[in-house]
Amino acid sequence: MKQRKQFLEKVEKKLLQRRAEMVKALLNLSSEKNSDGQVLDSGDEALSLSMEKLQTSLEQTEIDELKSIDDAINRLKKGEYGVCVDCGKSISDVRLENSPYAARCIVCQEDFERK
Repeated sequence: MKQRKQFLEKVEKKLLQRRAEMVKALLNLSSEKNSDGQVLDSGDEALSLSMEKLQTSLEQTEIDELKSIDDAINRLKKGEYGVCVDCGKSISDVRLENSPYAARCIVCQEDFERK
């Protein structure tokens, strides 16, 4: 029991640290500007648009990961952490160490990704 509590405390610390990193990264991404508004030619315009799309995609990926981290922190607070949201079985500690915000066991995650 004590070992599980220590494991959960370690995971919570890891999640909170990663969350802080993600918030900082999102703030940096949102403050970056790809263009100063002065497009010189169609090549510059195409490059500028491509960079904006890439930045938007990166921001969405960061937002999705941040949401997963917040969900994991909420499951920790509710005492539901480490339990698969689909089948209700325990998620292995090895999986949780490698992906601390995993909400599904390996089997359910694979089924989820196939859909």
